[in-house]
Amino acid sequence: MYGLTPFERKSMDLFNAFHDFENDFFNGSGAVSSFNEFKTDIRDEGDRYVMEAELPGFEREDIKLDLNGDTLMLSAEHSSETEDKSDKSYIRRERSFGSYRRTFDMSDVDTSRIDAEYKNGILYMNLPKKQSTAPTSRRLEIK
Repeated sequence: MYGLTPFERKSMDLFNAFHDFENDFFNGSGAVSSFNEFKTDIRDEGDRYVMEAELPGFEREDIKLDLNGDTLMLSAEHSSETEDKSDKSYIRRERSFGSYRRTFDMSDVDTSRIDAEYKNGILYMNLPKKQSTAPTSRRLEIK
């Protein structure tokens, strides 16, 4: 399966631990920050792939799985409208609201048999592999 690994990997520079800290934290560099993505693990179990996506704090209704051809788009959205609008004075607020979206290539998956379950903040997906057909051999008759 292609497209399952992130395009950008950041390495820790031990000599300059705060290199581009402000840009990375506030997403000013255009890089994907941890506030705008969710973590996903994908295992190959022989006849299927198993994907686990961490989506804590989401309700099942907030998560959408859209399949378009060989592309799966997993998206989830927190809405600030569900928050209590009372007169609260926050000293610090770390919970974020917004949308999260990732796409995955499903060209090696039998998309008609995908199964998904959401529990305890983790979306579990069983992605059965396409059955590879062995090429048949036969002798052709000459006319």
